[in-house]
Parts: sequence; structure tokens; C-alpha cells
Amino acid sequence: MEELRKLLELQVNSELQQIVISNQKIKGGVKKIHIRPILLQNQVWFQFASYTEKQVFHENLTREAAITSIVSYMAQYKQLQLESASVSATVLVSKKNTVTIKQKKKKDGGKQTNLSHNRKKQYMIEPEEKAPFLVDLGVITPQGQIVASKTDKFKQINRFLEFVRDVEERLPRDREAVIIDFGCGKSYLTFAMYYYLHEKKGYDIRMIGLDLKEDVIAHCNRLRDSYGYNKLNFLVGDIADYKEVEQVDMVVTLHACDTATDYALYKAVTWGARIILSVPCCQHELNQQMKKEKKEHALAGLFSYGIIQERCAALFTDAMRAEVLKEKGYQVQLLEFIDMEHTPKNILIRAVKGKARIAVGEKTKAGYREAMEYLGVHPMLCKLFDEEQQT
Repeated sequence: MEELRKLLELQVNSELQQIVISNQKIKGGVKKIHIRPILLQNQVWFQFASYTEKQVFHENLTREAAITSIVSYMAQYKQLQLESASVSATVLVSKKNTVTIKQKKKKDGGKQTNLSHNRKKQYMIEPEEKAPFLVDLGVITPQGQIVASKTDKFKQINRFLEFVRDVEERLPRDREAVIIDFGCGKSYLTFAMYYYLHEKKGYDIRMIGLDLKEDVIAHCNRLRDSYGYNKLNFLVGDIADYKEVEQVDMVVTLHACDTATDYALYKAVTWGARIILSVPCCQHELNQQMKKEKKEHALAGLFSYGIIQERCAALFTDAMRAEVLKEKGYQVQLLEFIDMEHTPKNILIRAVKGKARIAVGEKTKAGYREAMEYLGVHPMLCKLFDEEQQT
């Protein structure tokens, strides 16, 4: 760890922007740690925010104590990402505690660090960066100001990138990573992912945006050409029929209607995707099946109210999708994407490939199968895997 300590001795100061420690060697407890400098009583301290599954704990340390703590933590974690005003560094720790450090100097000395305790919101892509796609898509002005009518869109983009940041370490660093965005539409988030992962973080990625609207795809490709994003390509195609790649590392599907989300999830699993990020849209399938079946059970009376049955059916759909993904070896979270005041369709399914479930998987399988029988439904994602087993 001596090389790590040397790096920290140089970079842990008032010019530090943040350090993120992640990727536990042994799962449980504190999943990741964010570190940033703050100014307290005219002295620079370093605030540690330690994130568990449901809570966050804060601690302020002096520079010397912070360096010692970080070195100690890295015996338990595999990755550290450091951002300062002048340097971006990635630290990887192997199972045998071999430390690999990759550093990249920032152009023009980077941006100045804000040391205020209650500083302004930090975005994954700051308006001042004047990211060209955000300007062309009308989200920020050429002067680097957020367009008032696009404030929610700007926050949504950055919120999504936070979800990406939390799992990006699962992308391969030793080869090109393939990322597919199904139903990309105007591609706000497609461009944002490419900009963040390739331009800012230096990942070697090939990204494909897929949508059915030819005019939208043509427009996105023109923008792509103007930015010189050579490894970003937009294609006209259907989620269910796309077969142009054999292996994909990350699958994104945002607001794919009804069962289109299921086809995207099925494709992701069959490709062995390491990361799945899905925000479903309208979900009619289970609601229609529940209306048709009209089974008598303990919840039948509650479902006599159409709006209640419709909303419950949508929640059941995502819960069952999550259980199916767990069965297929994924660690799954259902997260709030954006505030309910903007849209009720605000659940993001985030799944990260883990170890295949055997005994536990059988129990999980029985659980959601019982729920299907109880409600009288057979979701599309289950059908697709059932048909696969029969062939």
C-alpha cells in the first residue's frame, strides 16, 4: 500500500474534490465511502460519508487521520477513485493486495474545489462543462446555464448518471465494453452515458442506441458525427428482434412500453450482461390478465377499484421482474428514479450480475410462482424463460 499512501500524501489536501471507495472484498456493512474536503472553523477537514444498505454515517477527520483511514479501508475494498483539481486517479487492489494505480492529468488544472460545508449541489455533468449534446438538445445554453424549462430533464440526466456511477466498476477495464440502450428516443441519456463513461472516465466502450423511429435515429447520428463520438452508433430496430451482437456488458432500457421491457430484460440475461438499468413505462399485461381471470382471493375486494388494481398490477410486474432476475443470478434493487410529482413511473430496476443462485434460487422461484398463481397471471418475462426451457 506504499504507492497508495504516496498518492494520498500528494492529493489529500484542499485541492481534492472527492474520493470514492467501493467494491467490497467481503459483502456486508459499509458498501462504499465518499470522502471530500470541507472547511470547519477555518480549518480543512475531510468528511467521510459511509453508506450501508439503508443508512449513511458521517465523520470528519484531519488530513493525517484521513490518509491513515483510507489506507486501512483499502484492505477491505477493491477500488478507489480519486478526483482532484489536477488529477484523476483509479486505484485497484487485487485479491493478493497488489495495488495498481492509473493517473490522468486534467487539462487546464481542472476546476476549483468548493470547501463549504453546505456547498451547492454537485452534478455528474456540471452546466459549466457545456457538454455539446446538452446544448444541442436544449437542456443548457451555450453560456453554460440550465434552460429553465429543462431543469427537471437536467436533474433526471444527472440522477441517472449517479446510478451508473455506483455500478460502473463492474464494466471491464481490460477490453472494450459493449453497452446497448433499447428505446433510446432522443437519446438524452445515451449521449450522457457516453460522455460520462468515455469522455470523462476513460472507459473503452462501444455504445448502441436502438429505436423504431427512423427520423429520430437519423438526427441522433448527425449529432454523434458532429461530436466525433466514434464509438456511439444509433440504429433503427426492435428490442425483441435485435441480434447483431453476441455479448453485451450493460443493457439500458428506459420507458420501453409494457412487455417491451420484458424482452429487453430477457435479452440482457441471455447476453450475460453485467449491468442492467431499466425504467419501465406503461404496464398493462398483468392488469389485463387479472381482469380476465377474476380469481377469488383475499385481495379480490380491494381490486374491485380499477385504479387500485392497475397500480398494484404495475408494482407486482416490477417486483416479479426483480425476482426473476434474482433467480438468474443478479443482485437487484428497485430504486426511485425521479420524484413522484413528475411521474408515477419512477421505479428503476438496477441489476448487477453476481453468482448464480442454486438452493436459494429455488426458494425464490417458488415464491414468485406462488404469487403468479395467486393473482392468476403469467408475466411475459417468465413466459420467455419458460419457453426457453421447453426448447
